[in-house]
Amino acid sequence: MTANNCDRSMMSLALRLAAKGIYTTTPNPMVGCVIAQGGEIVGRGWHMKAGLAHAEVVALAEAGERAVGATAYVTLEPCAHRGKTGPCVDALLQAGVHRVVAASEDPNPKVAGAGIAALRAAGVVVDVGLLEQQARDLNCGFFKRHEYGVPWVTIKTAASLDGRTAMASGQSQWITAPAARRDVQRMRAENCAIITGIGTQKMDDPSLTLRISYVDLGLSVDEVDSALRQPLRVVVDSQCQMSSSARLLQQDGATLIATTDGALQRQRAAALESAGAEVIFLPARDQRVDLQSLLQHLAERGCNRVMVEAGAGLAGAFVGEGLLDEVVCYWAPKLFGSNARPMFDLPIETIDAHLALSVVDMRRVGEDIRLTLQPEKDY
Repeated sequence: MTANNCDRSMMSLALRLAAKGIYTTTPNPMVGCVIAQGGEIVGRGWHMKAGLAHAEVVALAEAGERAVGATAYVTLEPCAHRGKTGPCVDALLQAGVHRVVAASEDPNPKVAGAGIAALRAAGVVVDVGLLEQQARDLNCGFFKRHEYGVPWVTIKTAASLDGRTAMASGQSQWITAPAARRDVQRMRAENCAIITGIGTQKMDDPSLTLRISYVDLGLSVDEVDSALRQPLRVVVDSQCQMSSSARLLQQDGATLIATTDGALQRQRAAALESAGAEVIFLPARDQRVDLQSLLQHLAERGCNRVMVEAGAGLAGAFVGEGLLDEVVCYWAPKLFGSNARPMFDLPIETIDAHLALSVVDMRRVGEDIRLTLQPEKDY
């Protein structure tokens, strides 16, 4: 599709609107919509939260009668099924919209082209594919969950200049400066779940909670309707060793313990469940929790994006099993020395066996440098 400058400008605005839902829409995708009449914007909207009005409905409400004969720019194919809200296709048709420009088809099998087909059958002109890659990148977790059955996996790590994440004793607080730690809070808010390992839990006894407000995230009170969602906290604990007095279990929000199945694990699980944890028993791989099965379970729960905050063992396992989508590393201008712990435990013996990563973003965060890297993938 050849898009004129007006189309691109309108879709760019719709994508910016969609991004406002990054902290609130899960498990739904982020969606933005702009209604334009003769190049003039008459309505705009974004999906705020699952269960609330979709972006098209919000934009149409603002446009009112001016939506008749207008063009709707939507970052994702309008839905044609009834969930917690009515079909957006019906709303667009009732409003008298003449043309719909969608950045991408919806990978959700409940939609998957049905919305586009219904609009075209009703005589609406539909164009698909404008700024599609940007739309997919924005909802990378939603697309991956529906197309591959697992969420988008980001490994977050903080390291010294010589690539060390903790001293030999395990001491790791604090590698980075306050600005980087605040940035990590923002990352946590973007993710549906935070995954750590039993080693990190025992060593640091972390809370893994959000210590940030909507105002800190750049959202006004008018743009939200509830308290900030706490991500699901997940502990990979193959022997179910976690103490029922762990700090994780004293916090708001849910904690999930992923363990392997066995008599001892089931016996230990009872105390954790009594303390408020949810325990799931997953298949074992080399006597450890099978991480692919864990990711599939999280996808079934509606998790679009998950972040791994763990030591070298678990982080290395995600990398070694090819489950990594992205690494975000905060590099501190410090040297910890050769006895300190590495970022990843990876059995790589030769240069030829290395894992190549591409830098997709690099910026300074306070005193530290944040690098975002991704491996080559088919999606």
